[in-house]
Amino acid sequence: MSRVDRIAEPWGTRTPYGPGEPWPVRVDSFLREGVREEDVDRWVRSASILHSNGDALDIAVKDERVVGVRGRAEDRVNHGRLGPKDLYGWQANHSPDRLTRPLVREGGRLAEAGWDTAMDLVASRAKELLDEQGPSAIGFYTSGQLFLEEYYTLALIAHGGIGTNHVDGNTRLCTATAAAALKESFACDGQPGSYTDLDHADVIALYGHNMAETQTVLWTRVLDRLAGPNPPAVICVDPRETPVARAATVHLANRPGTNVALMNGLLHEIIEHGWIDERYLSDHVVGFEELERRVGEYPVERVAKICDVPVDALREAARLIGTARRLMSTVLQGFYQAHQATAAAVQVNNIHLVRGMLGRPGCGVLQMNGQPTAQNTRECGADGDLPGFRNWSNDAHIQELAGIWNVDTLDIPHYSPPTHAMQMFRYMEEGSIRFLYVSGTNPAVSLPELRRIRSILGQDRLFVVVQDIFLSETAQLADVVLPAATWGEKTGTFTNVDRTVHLSEKAVEPPGEARPDLDIFLDFAHRLGLKDRDGAPLVKWSDPEGAFEGWKECSRGRPCDYSGLSYDKLREHGGIQWPCDEEHPDGTERIYADGAFWSAPQVCESYGRDMITGAPLSPTEYRALNPEGKAVIKAAEFFPPHEPPGEDFPFWLTTGRTLYHFHTRTKTARAPQLRRAAPEVWVEMSEGDAESRDLGEGDLLEIATVRGSVRARLRVSGIRDGVLFLPFHYGYWDEPGGHGPGDGPGRAANELTITDWDPVSKQPIFKTAAARVALLERAGRVPSKAPTTTASRPVAPSAVPATAGGSAAEADERIPPAGAGERIPPAGDGERRLPAEGVS
Repeated sequence: MSRVDRIAEPWGTRTPYGPGEPWPVRVDSFLREGVREEDVDRWVRSASILHSNGDALDIAVKDERVVGVRGRAEDRVNHGRLGPKDLYGWQANHSPDRLTRPLVREGGRLAEAGWDTAMDLVASRAKELLDEQGPSAIGFYTSGQLFLEEYYTLALIAHGGIGTNHVDGNTRLCTATAAAALKESFACDGQPGSYTDLDHADVIALYGHNMAETQTVLWTRVLDRLAGPNPPAVICVDPRETPVARAATVHLANRPGTNVALMNGLLHEIIEHGWIDERYLSDHVVGFEELERRVGEYPVERVAKICDVPVDALREAARLIGTARRLMSTVLQGFYQAHQATAAAVQVNNIHLVRGMLGRPGCGVLQMNGQPTAQNTRECGADGDLPGFRNWSNDAHIQELAGIWNVDTLDIPHYSPPTHAMQMFRYMEEGSIRFLYVSGTNPAVSLPELRRIRSILGQDRLFVVVQDIFLSETAQLADVVLPAATWGEKTGTFTNVDRTVHLSEKAVEPPGEARPDLDIFLDFAHRLGLKDRDGAPLVKWSDPEGAFEGWKECSRGRPCDYSGLSYDKLREHGGIQWPCDEEHPDGTERIYADGAFWSAPQVCESYGRDMITGAPLSPTEYRALNPEGKAVIKAAEFFPPHEPPGEDFPFWLTTGRTLYHFHTRTKTARAPQLRRAAPEVWVEMSEGDAESRDLGEGDLLEIATVRGSVRARLRVSGIRDGVLFLPFHYGYWDEPGGHGPGDGPGRAANELTITDWDPVSKQPIFKTAAARVALLERAGRVPSKAPTTTASRPVAPSAVPATAGGSAAEADERIPPAGAGERIPPAGDGERRLPAEGVS
């Protein structure tokens, strides 16, 4: 066993392995100082809740307090490994400023109140508005961090009880395009690939996905492949010099907002050279002819000029992708938070369709999630869609759902597409939504154009309820604040990116009067008096396992079928991938094998949308396009971004994550190791741009757009010329004033971002805004405190202290010797080597 500073070395020690071999076990653990493993009273089953990877872990409990975590060696997702947020983030549970009693606004101030007082106020205001205006007055905005059971209960209350169409979550900001892209290509949500595809692939392509920082354990898996025999080639598309870019065979640092042009250029080369599977296209796909015509307009010479990347790099990337025997692709925010987000992500799917690279080991695409339970919001209907991947414009699906819930079909809103978050806030601004129930998220920091968002949330006519564990910036603007339990203090299930379902058990009691989110939702439903059509309570369960059993029936027979799962089965086997039913009792590793899709008109979740306007296709249009239920290729024309740089605002501004923080730092900044690793906001600029403006490392800058300004110290990094980067995590809860910047420059990146969104997925545009900088103060000897271990690594590292956590961040790494019995058996079909495959 070794001890490693996992702030300084986020991905830990290498355990190399070759293609087709099982990923070796490495068990990571971290316990509070002074606690040894033998001191732990019990270990409680769970999984990570601070990113989307789904790392299985056990919670260490001593004297009825969480004292640490340990990776679970036998789990299919992480084989025992944990990332920095897994290892240290749990400490936020013990923060002394946890919410422990309800708060009610009185005379402009939030004051403590009893649960009955707070919940009666919430329910009575909802009833008043329902009587006065109807369901259109009520909106729900939820998280990517609750449990499946809580999302499903919320969806039942909102859709089946209240009857509102205004339901969405902050997953709109991070994974709405993942769902939209899958629906456009396969007519249904659900990830085709599996994490084990990384074990088999000979080419791994990451599009706008800084996996090294967003899914650290998954990147550890890639690093171990790269350190082993016959390593895969890696393609990276990102304007920053991320850890992925440094490890890449080809790095395409394209100009922001040009992803569709880039993908069209790659597809042009692939088709031009005949690197396609004609039989697969003929048997399983529609729309190839349109794609062939469209990408014919994008030769690499033209694309190189649009994207400002070398022609030779484009050709080499296309060659590697086009001749790969086993191609694995992932996509995330760099593509999702742009003006043609869905169009770009769909082109990644198109590469796999033209190459026939689906359903086999090493041949998969993952349209990634950013949050730990984002997949569950989509499955359960808490993002506005209908539960079980049902189609809101298919009357048979509505009838089926109404039968499960025992309500009238007219009680379930399906007269128009679900209201997305950006439209919900516009309705609040206009005064038609007058009640907003926010659970587990912080829109006062995470949404674009924050001055506008604060103004909306602060309206007297809008009644705001916030259910959370801390007094966030949003909670400070609320009328009622409800203290919630968090991970480790409640029981439930959640599902990661590759459809792996984990059970998280309650380990300790929540502090004070805090309650599990499920209990709060059940209380709300009871006080509203929600009934089914027989007069019985609408919500039939009273605990998490009952909610899970209810969800199993709702999902039965649908693509996301959980009917073969149970709490006991998850306890016995660990993570299991859906669909899991009678036919697949052990789960399903890869979907769409042999070209079998859930895209038949009577089955599919979506009939698709127009890629330019976002208008939904009608059932008749879809049946004409795809009567036999094949995969759908959709071509896309490139359009320039909506707000390009100009003389007054000469930079592209892009925002994103850092490895050490999650969302708006409400948890991670309360974990000492993570807070010290990235203590304050910074701005990245290229070396060339800094030199031309006589700026240096650590200079204090004001970054401005037409919407606002932010102050941050400069990190001179490997980002491409003409681009600025700001991390979006930093808000105001830990600054004087608490919920906003006051009259001066701000700290939150979203003071600067634009109120605009992709027409198909409705995901906001965080990656392209026009910005300028001004020098406020020379650094002298004060460098930026941005991390040096990540994409924010300085170009002159000797001038900046290295990011490290010291002894307080040392975690244990236990690597069993080969043959010690702790290795995971080969994944999938157990192949040990790649066969020599030709290219069709």
